[in-house]
Order: sequence, then structure tokens, then C-alpha cells
Amino acid sequence: MPRSLHAAAAVLLLLCSRPRPARPAPPHGSKWSYFGPNGEKSWSEKYPSCGGVLQSPIDLHNDILQYDASLVPLGFQGYNVSANEQFILTNDGHSVRLNLVPDMHIQGLRSRYTATQLHLHWGNQNDPHGSEHTVAGKHFAAELHIVHYNSDLYPNASAASNKSEGLAVLAVLIEMGSFNPSYDKIFRHLQDVRYKGQEVLIPGFSIEELLPERPEEYYRYKGSLTTPPCHPTVLWTVFRNPVQISQEQLLALETALYYTYVDDPSPREMVNNFRRVQKFDERQVYTSFRQGIILSVVLAGVLGICVVLAVSIWLFRRKKSSKKGDNKGVIYKPAIKKETEAHA
Repeated sequence: MPRSLHAAAAVLLLLCSRPRPARPAPPHGSKWSYFGPNGEKSWSEKYPSCGGVLQSPIDLHNDILQYDASLVPLGFQGYNVSANEQFILTNDGHSVRLNLVPDMHIQGLRSRYTATQLHLHWGNQNDPHGSEHTVAGKHFAAELHIVHYNSDLYPNASAASNKSEGLAVLAVLIEMGSFNPSYDKIFRHLQDVRYKGQEVLIPGFSIEELLPERPEEYYRYKGSLTTPPCHPTVLWTVFRNPVQISQEQLLALETALYYTYVDDPSPREMVNNFRRVQKFDERQVYTSFRQGIILSVVLAGVLGICVVLAVSIWLFRRKKSSKKGDNKGVIYKPAIKKETEAHA
């Protein structure tokens, strides 16, 4: 065969063998999703850790909480990123992900944990209860996770993900309320990453602004990734106080994105991308604060029920009293029986 034909064949082979960027290989060598045959119920078939121990998320309730005075306020170094720097915002087919800069790390843990990315979990516009962690059984509208890896021991997040003390995740519970300009620095770009594999550069901003008030108040426990492969290697910090975003911002998150590629003939909206609460196994959750929050949530609910009952009883008695007043002076006479009675 002439040399020119060999060269042409080699080029053709190279072009045919190159992966198409629009169809990257699924992570961890296999597909998983939040719905259908590859949904949460089947995760453990391909990823055994998903059916194992120390799984997350969990419900944070009084029976498993223990105050720990040694839990110090965390420091967030490098979180105030200049607008001159840029983040990559990506639709990864499971969530919207913001890749973070390597200068960001947590202070206050036994090792240095360097930030790698953040992402969100949410529900849908008809059932806006998409947080992964719950507090005394209560779901929040959404949840933000800021993922860090142990950079003292491992070179990157991938290497750390299945290793002991490999990861540390900060979890922020999100509720509906007032407009949040900090979160809007992400949400305003959602239309640019509607479909799987799409990404856009956005200006840097202070990631610390995404954290709630009083970040020194938090829950701490050992758990897992909430997505496959569900490695039980995560040190979780769930902040006690939620942040607020507006109804319009939440709606944008619930309706802007798709799990599927732009050319998929059956597009599927990215909704309900949260894992259900897992069994807690006899673990302990430690708190940096004394356990007033859950008691106050429960008491608020009980007091609310009591108020409703009290108002209902008052209205009932008032109605009954009014009826008695209307009946004063009325003389009742027995009805005269008719010869022909109505049939039922």
C-alpha cells in the first residue's frame, strides 16, 4: 500500500477513535440516576457501598445528638475569590456544579481540606422539598454541598474519595424566603448550562457569602457521599441555620436544567436530585451548640397546633352560645303526621 494511503488510513482511524466531547464516559465506569432502572433503589447493585454502613444523608434529631465543646468555629481561607478569577459552572448530568479554586481550604479540622467543587440538590416546583439532610423530619427546599478533600494526605479529590478521612463536605440547608444576591451569582447563569455537558465561565465571587449566619453552629458526623459510589469517607458539617432564597430563585433552579444532552430525543427535567434519608446505624452526631434548635422547632409545631385547637374550641362555643340565644322564646310543636310518608 502506498505511504500516502497508510497516512490517510491512520488519520481516519485516529478521527474515528477520538471520543466525542458531547458524550463523555459516565463517572465511575457505570451509569446511575435518580429515576428509572438506574435509580436510587438499584445503586447498591453496582455500587456496594451504597447499601453499606455510614451512609448519608440522615435525619438530625434529638436522640442522636450530643454537644461537643471541642468543636471549634471553622475558618474559611481563600473563600473570598476575586471577580478577576473565573469559576467553571457545569451541568454534569446529576446537578449543577461549580469548580472551585485550589486556594480555598477549611481551617479547624485535624488535616487541611482543600475545596474542589460545590453543587446543589433540590426537589420540583410541585413539591419544593429537595434537601438531603432533614432536621427532626423536616425537609428544606434545597441543599448546597461544598466538597473538600484531604490535601495533607492525597493529591486530589478522586484519590481521596475512597480513602479514610478523605473528604469533608459543608452542607447548607436552603429555605424559601427573601431574594439572595449571593446565590444569584450562580442562578443567573443556569440558562447557559441547561443540558448535560454544557459549561460556562463565570466571574469569581465570595463563596463564604453562600454560608448561613452564625456558621460556628453546626452538626458534625461521619458519613458518606450521597451519590454513587457512596464511599463512607466523608466528614460532614451541616450548618444549623438555613439560608434563604426567593421563590423565583428556587423556581429557576427547579425548572432550568435537564439531566439529558441537548440533542436527546427524550429530554428529562433535572428535578428531585436528592437521596432519601438513610438509616443511622448507632452513630453519634455531635453539635457545636447546645440542643435548643430541634426542641424549639418541635415546640413551635406543638404551640401552633394548640393555638389552632384553642381557636376552634372558642369558635365552636361561640356558635353554640349564639344558637341558644336565637332559640329563646321559640315554642316547638310536634309535627302532624301525614297520611302518606316520603320514601327514601
